[in-house]
Amino acid sequence: MAEAVANVARRINATVEEGKDTLELDLHGNVLTKLPDAVGEMKHLTSINLANNSFSVFPDKLTEIATLERINLEGNSITEIPVEKLSAMPALKCLNMKSNPLDLNTQPALQSPQNFDIQNHSLSHVLFLPTYRLHAACL
Repeated sequence: MAEAVANVARRINATVEEGKDTLELDLHGNVLTKLPDAVGEMKHLTSINLANNSFSVFPDKLTEIATLERINLEGNSITEIPVEKLSAMPALKCLNMKSNPLDLNTQPALQSPQNFDIQNHSLSHVLFLPTYRLHAACL
């Protein structure tokens, strides 16, 4: 566990030190159960990969980062997502929830045009069913 924590700290520091306007953060496979506080402070973050961790709850802090275009939470244990908060994210284009045990109320909410208007919103790829493949635009 200490090794995973050190790995996360190194990746966050490396991302911040690059000082790019477009920030991409890859924290996949680190047994994370909670989003590190430093991530919420990355106001220029455009892409985050949190795949194959141990999240059981959607990290709400992500919905506060207005610049996020891509969120990858594939392979966690998330059952519910904040559909309303996600639909209000202005830059979000891709949400990958593949291989998560989403509850029966969450899946239809994602597909409903009333709850998640894909036409009038920039979101182009919502992936959450096991049969979907990760589209290149989501990487």
